[in-house]
Amino acid sequence: MDLRKLQRTVIDALEEVKASDIRVFDTTKLTNLFDRVVIATGNSNRQTRALAFSVSTAVKEKGGEVISIEGLETGEWVLVDCGDVVVHILLPAIRVYYQLEGMWGGKPVRVKLNKQSGPTSGPMDFDDDED
Repeated sequence: MDLRKLQRTVIDALEEVKASDIRVFDTTKLTNLFDRVVIATGNSNRQTRALAFSVSTAVKEKGGEVISIEGLETGEWVLVDCGDVVVHILLPAIRVYYQLEGMWGGKPVRVKLNKQSGPTSGPMDFDDDED
């Protein structure tokens, strides 16, 4: 699966389960292991697990590969490795504590979220539906 299609598939899967604060970063100049990091927030352990499952299912349905999923036991920080795209799904307190944007956030990717009217980069604020 090409990178743009994989990235879109991941974002759509996250939005479908109502992830909040979705951010995408280009990591091509930082590492050779993957090209994108996607960071999203879930409001509960149950939601982070559901988000990971949604991403995994969507990627596989579109013909992509999910190499591994880590962190399902606690659901505080779930990582979905889709090869060229690595997805971090965190609870709010864990996301604030680890500040992954500081590590991977050098080059935000402009993406259009379905909950927004136009393309964005950096912080992506939008109204989140409560569970």
